[in-house]
Amino acid sequence: MSQRTGIVRRVLARLSIRHRTATPTRKRAASCREVEPLFSGGRRRFVRQLGILAVGLAALKVQVAEAVYKLIKNVRLWRSPDKTRLVFDVSDAVEHHKFHLSNPSRLVIDVDGARLSGSFSGLQLKDTPIQKIRHGPRNKSDLRIVLDLSEKVSSESFLLKPNATYGHRLVVDLFDDKSRKPQPVVRQKPAGYRDIIVAIDAGHGGEDPGAIAYGGGYEKQVTLAIAKELANLLSKEKGFRPVLVRTGDYYIDLRRRTQIARDNKADLFISIHADGFKDHRANGASVYALSRRGATSETARWLAQKENASDQIGGEGGISLGDKDDVLAGVLLDLSMTSTLSSSLEVGNKVLANMGGINRLHKKQVEQAGFVVLKSPDIPSILIETGFITNPGEARKLKSSSHQKAMAKAIFNGAKSWFYKKPPPDTLVAKWKQEGTLNTRPSRYVIKPGDTLSEIADQFDISMNDLKRANRLSSANTIRVGQVLQIPD
Repeated sequence: MSQRTGIVRRVLARLSIRHRTATPTRKRAASCREVEPLFSGGRRRFVRQLGILAVGLAALKVQVAEAVYKLIKNVRLWRSPDKTRLVFDVSDAVEHHKFHLSNPSRLVIDVDGARLSGSFSGLQLKDTPIQKIRHGPRNKSDLRIVLDLSEKVSSESFLLKPNATYGHRLVVDLFDDKSRKPQPVVRQKPAGYRDIIVAIDAGHGGEDPGAIAYGGGYEKQVTLAIAKELANLLSKEKGFRPVLVRTGDYYIDLRRRTQIARDNKADLFISIHADGFKDHRANGASVYALSRRGATSETARWLAQKENASDQIGGEGGISLGDKDDVLAGVLLDLSMTSTLSSSLEVGNKVLANMGGINRLHKKQVEQAGFVVLKSPDIPSILIETGFITNPGEARKLKSSSHQKAMAKAIFNGAKSWFYKKPPPDTLVAKWKQEGTLNTRPSRYVIKPGDTLSEIADQFDISMNDLKRANRLSSANTIRVGQVLQIPD
């Protein structure tokens, strides 16, 4: 007896009714006594009891199906610039096989021992290579899913284990034909000088929602909103150009995020997140740079892959590792990582000081950890936790448009002040600084809640003593919200 047949028999055995040995007359009398309680209390109670019975039978039917087959309960679709991702929610781990057919183009996915309990009808297929999704049984036990395609694609598929949000998932990625991908817009360099390029990475996305916000919502929504606000500010600032790593609700692999920054020759990489914790009382914003240990492990990874790497470190005109021996390559990488880490800490401190003006800080200094997205050897990189989205007060703020704009402005001010102090040499900002035409700071500053003199001095790259003298402040003076400070040149 197969396992599946045994399960069906056990379920049917539970439903079987034992035969009575009474005489026909006694049977009828017993039946009347059994039915009579159903009518006690009137028709309404009888109908209610029938309803309960129907619901129970329906639930039992689902249990029987789940015992016999793996169920595909739901399907989601995510569109990104270079691929379409289909995610099938399955009741348990499944085996699957796929193959492509041509004339017309189709992708066939066979899922072993499965049945569809959901529907494909609600999927938005516009702007995807999928024209239609069909399904049906195969070999009396498997499920066949057919994707009718409008163009030739390549595909990958894999199974994901359960996480805090979803159960088992079968993921199918359809990669666009290269000719379909939009060509990047190439900007002409003005008089040999270029814009400062800032890569902005909105954390999580698509199938990865991130932390669940107190009161509803997801981290991925907040991070994208702040990233877009930051990109908007940078696009309006002369001498700067933003690059959004993620422009919509889709997932990008962590290594791919840093590669997008390197492909765009970014001068700074900013990854935006919103912290989550099981204790709702946890609160405060943070800024992270790469840890020393993380830098060491990344150097080893690059050295291990240097024979296959055609990329350069150090940006345009930098150094290729492929033709260097291990010792020299290691020295060059170590120097690059050390310089990059130092710059990351500097820009991180600038951003943290500005964020302290609009939000409580979880830590007063830049923290360091081995986040994968911080591991570019030649791009200063910071990861910003904009607050605890699991905290009631901070969740309410992080989901509001006004606070998202304020947070983006604080990040913008911090990054801008650092680049005004240390602009890359071939940029417009460096040219303006050399000519003395760069306006590095305003003449006045209005104190906001949480401001301190030391943070204000750091923000505008001036000494505490100069700030005190310009405003005739002594060590005994206290500043107040709304007070206007003169910022010396």
